[in-house]
Amino acid sequence: MTTPLPYGSWPSPIDARLAASHDGRPEYPGRVGTETWWTEPRPAEGGRRALMRLRPGAAPEPVLPEPWNTRSRVIEYGGRPWAAAARDEGPLVVFVHFPDQRLYAYEPDAPGAAPRPLTPLSTVGGGLRWADPQIHRGLGEVWCVLEEFTGPAPGDLRRVLAAVPLDGSAAEDRAAVRELTGDARRFVTGPRLSPDGTRAAWLAWDHPAMPWDGTEVQLAEVGPDGVFGEPVTVEGGSGESVSQVDWDPRGRLLFAGDRSGWWNLYRREPDGTATALCPRDEEFAGPLWRIGDRWFTPLDDGRIAVIHGVGSTRLGFLDPATGSLTDAEAPWTEWASPLDAGGGRVVAVAAAAHTGFQVVEVDTDTRTAAVIGAHHWDPVDPAYYPAPATRVFHGPDGREIHAHVYPPHHPAHTGPEGELPPYVIWAHGGPTSRTPLVLDVEVAYFTSRGIGVAEVNYGGSTGYGRAYRDRLREQWGVVDVEDCAAVALALADEGSADPRRLAIRGGSAGGWTSAASLAGTDTYACGTISFPILDLTSWGPGETHDFESRYLESLVGPSAEVPERYRERSPAAHADRVRAPFLLLQGLDDVICPPSQCERFLEQMRGRGVPHAYLAFEGEGHGFRRADTMIRAVEAELSLYAQVFGFEAPGITPLELTE
Repeated sequence: MTTPLPYGSWPSPIDARLAASHDGRPEYPGRVGTETWWTEPRPAEGGRRALMRLRPGAAPEPVLPEPWNTRSRVIEYGGRPWAAAARDEGPLVVFVHFPDQRLYAYEPDAPGAAPRPLTPLSTVGGGLRWADPQIHRGLGEVWCVLEEFTGPAPGDLRRVLAAVPLDGSAAEDRAAVRELTGDARRFVTGPRLSPDGTRAAWLAWDHPAMPWDGTEVQLAEVGPDGVFGEPVTVEGGSGESVSQVDWDPRGRLLFAGDRSGWWNLYRREPDGTATALCPRDEEFAGPLWRIGDRWFTPLDDGRIAVIHGVGSTRLGFLDPATGSLTDAEAPWTEWASPLDAGGGRVVAVAAAAHTGFQVVEVDTDTRTAAVIGAHHWDPVDPAYYPAPATRVFHGPDGREIHAHVYPPHHPAHTGPEGELPPYVIWAHGGPTSRTPLVLDVEVAYFTSRGIGVAEVNYGGSTGYGRAYRDRLREQWGVVDVEDCAAVALALADEGSADPRRLAIRGGSAGGWTSAASLAGTDTYACGTISFPILDLTSWGPGETHDFESRYLESLVGPSAEVPERYRERSPAAHADRVRAPFLLLQGLDDVICPPSQCERFLEQMRGRGVPHAYLAFEGEGHGFRRADTMIRAVEAELSLYAQVFGFEAPGITPLELTE
C-alpha cells in the first residue's frame, strides 16, 4: 500500500552524504603476478585515489596509506598512473603522486621501505607529468609518456616517450631521463613493445584533431639497448580514429580503428594489409580521453579479450582464427576500459543497472566471472532504487536519440492523483562520450524523492558508431540542445513528465549544453550548470588546457572561417535570453573550464531579474572529488528544484537565490 505525497517531497533514506560516498568508481585494474591491483576513490580522504592490491586468499588492502594519491595529470584527464612488476622478493611498483606529479618507486613488501622519487620537480608552468608507465627491468628503466611544460602558458608543452632510470638517478637530474622519441609537439600514448622486444608501437595525433577524429599508428625498431629507430606511420590517418594498439603472441600488430564506421579490431599482416578480425556494426573500443585506456588485451593462447557492444558493453573472447566471439558468463551490462590479463585471468571494472562499478575477474578458460574488489553493497533497501529503461526517442528529421529514463520510484509513496512528476534532463560531459546504464546513487537521490531523471546520449555521443558521433561536428550547441529538448518534450507529451516542471543539468560539456538550452529554448523551468564552458570566443588556446584547446574546430567550426558562430552560440553572449532560474557550480582550481567562464557569464546576468546562485569551491578542479563539496552541490540542486517546482525539501538548507 502506497501513500500519495507531492512529487519531490517523498522522504528518502538516500541523503547527500550517502550519494557523495558512492561517487566515483575503481579504475586501472591490472595483474601483478598472482595478484590484482587497481585504484579506487576516497571522497572522505580529500578525494584522493588509493592504490589497492588483492593477494590470493586475502582481503583487498591499500598499497599506500593516506595521503598518497595515485593519479596523473597528463592532458589533464590523466592516464594510467601505475605499473608493477612481480618479483620473488615482492612487487616493485612505480606510480604517479597527484600533488607533485612525480614518478615514485616503492617496494611494499620490503621492511621499512618508503616511496622514493624517480623524477625531478620542475618550476616551469605545470612542471613535469608522467603517464602510462611500463617497467622494463632488463634495462633498469620505466618507459612512459612525458608531458613537459616549457613556459607558463597552457600550450607551452612538449611530449615525448621517455625512459626513466629505476635507480633514482633522475630524481634530481632531468638530463638522466632518456627520451625515446624526438617529435615533441604531438600527443602520444605509451609505447607497446613487441613480444621479441625489437619493435614498439604507439599512437600519435596533433591539433586540431582530437583522438576520436584521427590518429596515426607509429612503429619504430628498438635496439638491444632500448634505443628507438625513426618511427614510421603504418596505420590510421586523418580520417581514421585508432584508439589502441597492441601485439599478438606471434608479434603481429593489433589495433582498434573506425575505418568501417565502427571501432573494430584489425591485425596488420606482414604484407602491410589489415585484416578485420570480427567485422560488426559494434564498437570494440571507445574515445581516447585518457592515456593508457585499453578495450582489448591479447591472451597467451591467441584469443583476444575485448569490450564490445552498441550503447552498452559486454566482455567477450575473440578467436582471430575463426572470427568467433563468445561473451563471458556475467550479469554486468557495462564494462569499462582498461582491461588487463595474466595468469589465466582477465581483470576489468564492470557494473549494471542495479550495481555500481566493481573490480571483476574472469577465468579465461571457463569464462565465469567473480567480483574481487570494490564490492557493491546496498547502503539502503534496493526498493528505493529506480527502475530504468533504455529508450530511443526521435528528434528533428526523425533522427534517433538514445536515452536512459529513470521514473520517480519509492516503495511507500506515489504522487497525488492528477499530478505529473518533475523531470530533470541530464546532459553528459565530453561531449564525445556517453552515459552508461548503471546504478548511480545520485540519480536515486532524486528519483526516491519523486523527481524523474532522463540521461540523454545526444547526437555526438560515443557507443553508436561514427555517423552518430559525427552528428555533432560543427553542430555543438545545436544538435545536443535539440536532442535533450526532444526527450524532455516527448516525456511531457506522453504524460510521463509535467511540462511545466522540466529542468536540465550537466557538467563540463554537459554544463555547456545546459546553459545553451536555457539560453536557446523555453523548454525548462530551471537548470543546474556545473564547471561549464559558457563563452566559446575565449575558450581555446590560452584559456583552457592544451589537449582540448582546438576541440572547437570540429565541434563548432574553424574559428578563422566562422568567427561569428562562436559568439552566436555562446550563452555568455546571450544572457538576455536566459529567463529560467539556475544554479552555477564551479571548482576554483579548474584549468579545463576555468572560473573566468562563469564570472563573465554572471557579469552579464547581473541585474536582469533572473534568480540564480553561484557556488564556487576552493581546492576543486574539473569535476568534484571531495565529499563535502559533493554534499553541498547536490543539496543546493535539490533546493533549487524545490523552490522552482513548488515542493518542500525537509532537512535541506534553502539555496539563496539572487537576481
